Amino acid sequence: MWLPAADDDAGWLAYLSRSHDNCRAGIQALDDEYEGRSKIHYMQPEIERELGERLAQVVIAWPQLVVDALDERLDVEGFRLPNAESGDDDLWRVWQGNDLDDESSLGHVDALALTRSYICVGSGDDPSSPVVTLESPLEVHAVTDPRTRQVLGAVRRWYQHPWDPARERSDYATLYLPDRTVYYADGQVIDRDEHRLGVVPVVPLTNRSRLADQRGRSELDPVLPLAHAANKILTDMMVAAEFVALPLRGMFGVSPDDFKDEQGNSLSPLQVIMGRMLAIPGDPNGVKEFEFKPADLSNFERTVKLLAALVASLAGLPPAMVGLTTDNPASADAIRASEARLVKRAERRQRTFGASWERAMRIVRRIQSGDWDPAMTRLETVWRDASTPTVAQKADAVVKLHSEGIITTRQARLDLGYTDPQISRMEAEDQEHQARVLGIKPPPEPQPEPPVQ
Repeated sequence: MWLPAADDDAGWLAYLSRSHDNCRAGIQALDDEYEGRSKIHYMQPEIERELGERLAQVVIAWPQLVVDALDERLDVEGFRLPNAESGDDDLWRVWQGNDLDDESSLGHVDALALTRSYICVGSGDDPSSPVVTLESPLEVHAVTDPRTRQVLGAVRRWYQHPWDPARERSDYATLYLPDRTVYYADGQVIDRDEHRLGVVPVVPLTNRSRLADQRGRSELDPVLPLAHAANKILTDMMVAAEFVALPLRGMFGVSPDDFKDEQGNSLSPLQVIMGRMLAIPGDPNGVKEFEFKPADLSNFERTVKLLAALVASLAGLPPAMVGLTTDNPASADAIRASEARLVKRAERRQRTFGASWERAMRIVRRIQSGDWDPAMTRLETVWRDASTPTVAQKADAVVKLHSEGIITTRQARLDLGYTDPQISRMEAEDQEHQARVLGIKPPPEPQPEPPVQ
């Protein structure tokens, strides 16, 4: 593939902007689907034109449910090197300092729904506390080397409307390259950061990438046709409720032209029906009234349940999540069995997203220390357990493993979900308790040396 020269900033900005424009419409369409702003599908245009504003689509938020059900099980709890007894406190300080407890969830949602999101790393004002942000694929785009999977360049583009309506909006862009970051405002360079990292400080969070397509896929792709069908069925149900769910009266011997509005204009046949009256021309001297029974709308319910079952099977959702069952589960084992596929899908995403977070944290450590740390190649992302075991069952299993000597006390506390600071505090309290039991006095506090005369 053709790429601009390494020192051609303007060429890179133009190339990345064009590449971003080519895929932005598809990402925006997925964003509309996730937010429930999709257009009506499978509806006859004649019906839409006739009903006009009276027809509003009923939207069932299955796309949002599919994404959020996975995101709710993707919680980062720390970073750890294999030989370390606890997590890396310095990396966790950077994580907390950048509010990534909340920002990471936003990045995971965008990656799951929009195929990818991006982690951007910058030195900021203090290199010991790098700035880490999550960015939307609607604003950020990166190009990767198909051979090495490394990011070759990235761009972020956004605009800001002024408070003064008389002024034009300002367009901004940031160009990320392996050795520098260039900042633009209205097409002009306003700042440069010659960081010399050797890598682009942008890491894609890609969902379901393929060997031949590293752009990723959205979790919405398999369920969108079913969600559109469900929206159509529910919209039809509302139309049916408008026309046939209530008794429809009729008259033989009356023409639709006999019905007038307030201005004396003839009503259309559909307007007459919408007024709950069916007019059938005939002998005007023999006008007869009649009434139809209201229609049964249960067929719509059965169709929606069928579509819900298909969505649940494709997305691995428990039946209760899509309303297929409202009964209380028989046992905790039944809950785990119904969530087995969802848990496995979440664990797969933990593996994929964990690799991206580890690459981002290696860049963080490089900015902090000024050099690449070889030990960081073995960094691990610590995730919260994606399953939902009961506290009693989990505690019982951990106690059995500890009593048999299979795991240590510290590992038992890790398995129970305690964080590293909590475990450190527990260990300090254990030492104090042991000292009191054995009658060991704590060492005296060091006294300051007397001043030299």
